[in-house]
Amino acid sequence: MTDPIGTLILRWKDDPHGTYSTWFLWTERLKNFRSIRRGIGQVVNDIEAGSFGNAYRGSSLETVVGSVAEQRQIFKGADHAFLWKPKLRIPDIYENAANQRAFAQLLHTCNCCNSGEQIIEAIRRIDALGIRGLGPAVANLLYFIHPTLMPPFNTAIVKGYNALTGAKVKLGRWDHYLAMREGIVGLNTTHRKLLSNDLGAIAGLLFDIGSERYSAPPRDGDLEAELAWQNDLARVREETAAQQKVFASVEDNDQTHTQVQGWLRDLGIALGFAVWIAANDRSRPYENGQLSDGCLTSLPDTMTNSPGADAVRLIDVIWLEEKSGHAVAAFEVEHTTSIYSGIVRLLDLAYGSELKPCEGLFLVAPDSRENDVRQQIRRPAFSKIEELNFRYLPYGELRNQRDVIARFGSGLKPVFAISRAIGGQS
Repeated sequence: MTDPIGTLILRWKDDPHGTYSTWFLWTERLKNFRSIRRGIGQVVNDIEAGSFGNAYRGSSLETVVGSVAEQRQIFKGADHAFLWKPKLRIPDIYENAANQRAFAQLLHTCNCCNSGEQIIEAIRRIDALGIRGLGPAVANLLYFIHPTLMPPFNTAIVKGYNALTGAKVKLGRWDHYLAMREGIVGLNTTHRKLLSNDLGAIAGLLFDIGSERYSAPPRDGDLEAELAWQNDLARVREETAAQQKVFASVEDNDQTHTQVQGWLRDLGIALGFAVWIAANDRSRPYENGQLSDGCLTSLPDTMTNSPGADAVRLIDVIWLEEKSGHAVAAFEVEHTTSIYSGIVRLLDLAYGSELKPCEGLFLVAPDSRENDVRQQIRRPAFSKIEELNFRYLPYGELRNQRDVIARFGSGLKPVFAISRAIGGQS
């Protein structure tokens, strides 16, 4: 076996239940990058303006870290490091204003710079301050700013890295994180053709090793050990019944999201609108064709040249006037994913294309998520939302009324009738 790590990578990429397939190739993953970056910018702005407060709960930091934590299994628990531990009084960025400003400076520097050297220098500066409880878990935020420069960080990734390389990286230390980063970049360079420029791919591999889904190949060249490892690799194909239920649930969620997009597509076309389907969802199978069948192949120039155009292209469904190409309504389907990210994309459309007051921005979600929608809308980060016509459209109403609306409806009035106002208009 000349390249055991290469063998492992190939097997891992073919695994339909490994992190590569379930997270790295997940269509929602890239959609959330911009909203998370925007949330990080809001944290910086709040701290600089003195409006951040002295608590994690209800802050802009809770909003953005919560969005990161919803990025499927690799980031599960990402918010734990930022939760206030009252007995230890950590992380010490809520009660200490100077530490809070230093944290903001780190995020701001990384948001503005373009090189690994600048990020490393910013990390070393904050490490020198010795802020209690503010360790390498912050790298999970830095990853979403610079995915090609900074790998994510958690217990499983560290365990996987140590198992694969024989290193002894310790949790909670910035110097150990930077050493691990250097090693990860080296591994990624060596196996670049099998991985990605995005360090999330190799981090996912290390996560699956650290989570003991895969065992690391032996490093001593012992033939018997190599054969045992190959047998372990083959056994990974056999999933437990409990795991299969989890994976089936994930697949069902993705399918439901596509189904609701299909309902909105068909309803928009029936009402005489031109319809746009999110760029990364266009080729999804739906009924006997693709989700984008009968829809626009490109957005009008006025939208593609507007601020936030990259995010607008990823809005789940947009209805436009046939002749003018003006956006009439936009829909973000939030089955299980972060409502925060969908709101950000709708705001990019609203402020980039100057929507008319009569038009609607719809958060489409299961009937049970209305409270989640309203809680997100009330966050300080969305204070301007009162100016816009944000509405909550429950799955149940859309499912039960769409055929009648398609047959007898006209314009947006019937869609307004089955939705509920959550912004400033009714």
